[in-house]
Amino acid sequence: MLDTYRHVVTPEGVALHLRAAGPLPRALAYVLDLIARIAIYMALYQVLTALFGGAGYAILMLVTFVMSWFYMVLFEVLMQGRTPGKWALGLRVVAADGAPVGWMASFTRNLLRVVDALPVGYAVGLVTSLIDPWGRRLGDMVAGTLVVHAARQQTLYEAQVAPALAPAIVLLQHEQAAVVAFAERAPRLTAARQAELAELVEPLTLSRGQAAVMRLYGIANWLLGRR
Repeated sequence: MLDTYRHVVTPEGVALHLRAAGPLPRALAYVLDLIARIAIYMALYQVLTALFGGAGYAILMLVTFVMSWFYMVLFEVLMQGRTPGKWALGLRVVAADGAPVGWMASFTRNLLRVVDALPVGYAVGLVTSLIDPWGRRLGDMVAGTLVVHAARQQTLYEAQVAPALAPAIVLLQHEQAAVVAFAERAPRLTAARQAELAELVEPLTLSRGQAAVMRLYGIANWLLGRR
């Protein structure tokens, strides 16, 4: 299955591009979490039986029950949608609108693993994730959640020092975002490329070449409130 993008706009008007994860990376993340849990069980077995003898088995069964149901939930809610396995694969669970996953949604999606695992080997979950355009298993559909590839941290640059300059025309919201994005990313480009891009909005800058670049930086600083 090919990974797909989900485009959502937050109530604040911020556009998000969520790259939905397919069954393969999700399965690998689950296997890593399973290995982590087995390692924890084995460590607890050694400690509890050494400390409490036969009573340690009862404690271990209780701990195993709690971890079976809450391992995923606790990590997903407290670690911004990442269990250790998802962290290793660069995945995270989010709400359908891109917001952090909450307690109820996380509990619901993990509770329904019982159904997704039917009849064997997560067959129901695999079929539904292959049918769904965003790779959601049944639990995700019911809980309103989505497993996505976590966005890589990108180094953004502040707009170069330039006197704040009010735009000569009223800019729409997406036009303002484009100007600010130019100011953040242009420092990584060559001077020629910066000028080439700045000249595309000559009606806004009323200039060409390096002068257009500096005017765009100035407008970006004005939009960012650096006056």
